[in-house]
Amino acid sequence: MMRTEIFGTFGPACASEETLRKMIDAGVTGMRLNLSHTTLPASENYIRNFQNAAMQANVKPQILIDMQGPELRVGRLERPMELQEGEQVFLFDTDTCKKKRAVPVPTEVVKAVKAGEEILLDDGKILMQVEDEISPGGNVVAARVRRAGILQSHKSVKIIGKNIKLPPLTEHDIENIMVAKEYGVTALMQPFVCGGADLKYVRKVLKEHGAEDVKVFGKIENLLGVENIEDILPEADVIIIARGDLGNDMPLWELPGVQKEIEAACKKAKKPYIVVTQMLASMERHPVPTRAEVSDIFHAVYHGAWGVMLTGETAVGDYPVEAVQYLANTAKEAEKYIE
Repeated sequence: MMRTEIFGTFGPACASEETLRKMIDAGVTGMRLNLSHTTLPASENYIRNFQNAAMQANVKPQILIDMQGPELRVGRLERPMELQEGEQVFLFDTDTCKKKRAVPVPTEVVKAVKAGEEILLDDGKILMQVEDEISPGGNVVAARVRRAGILQSHKSVKIIGKNIKLPPLTEHDIENIMVAKEYGVTALMQPFVCGGADLKYVRKVLKEHGAEDVKVFGKIENLLGVENIEDILPEADVIIIARGDLGNDMPLWELPGVQKEIEAACKKAKKPYIVVTQMLASMERHPVPTRAEVSDIFHAVYHGAWGVMLTGETAVGDYPVEAVQYLANTAKEAEKYIE
């Protein structure tokens, strides 16, 4: 009998051993730890509580670490910035910028962006259009806010239509890999995989640090990854269809078709895949999901997903246990329909 893997994400909403045990009872089979802004040692309480809860439930805990990887992010802000539609802001690659309404971004962004291009911040919640370069050294550009929002530190940055190549792993990632086995990590989620070489490099680093039995999950998060899916598939243990950033690389109405394209490639190669992002987003603040959300989960499993995953719903949501119940129960219904 098939059973879909049900993953949650660690966060303050599910920090206690009691809550994690309830999530396991509701159907969770593994937990994701986002290492973009933290480390394994700093997250030890989450991990040990989950391991203890799993031991009590007599299940083997799956712990997935989501690496920082080659993602471009906003730097540190002194406080959240409320960006209004139509206002001008300045993007800079150094902390010496004295202009008001200045947003620190990686050097690679400032160097790559051109006037007229659009930039998405925080998984597309905020949109701005570049106007011009205003510093002789080329380290500050002006941009106009086209879609308003509140910007916080370390949120994602994406130039629409451009892929900026960075090393697959950061120093921060390698430091976490060095202690992965000590914390019982079972799989590594590699962001923004662009080709098979990215995952080969990750496996090499894992082996160098005695963690070669940690599985490698390749996240497809941009069109380059979609184009190179045939090259990526042999190097991945599991493919993750990460619809958040993937949806920033195309008009959203094209995303479902691209998801089906990835699914078809995985099924042809007999490679398991996980569908993630906003599966029950409304349940971060509501005890019952939308009909569209449960339909999305049902069809993800019905069409062949090996696993489905919650992120903010369990990490910072008000109803982490209930969200797992809806995810797991909907997956079971899809399995019954398949059988």
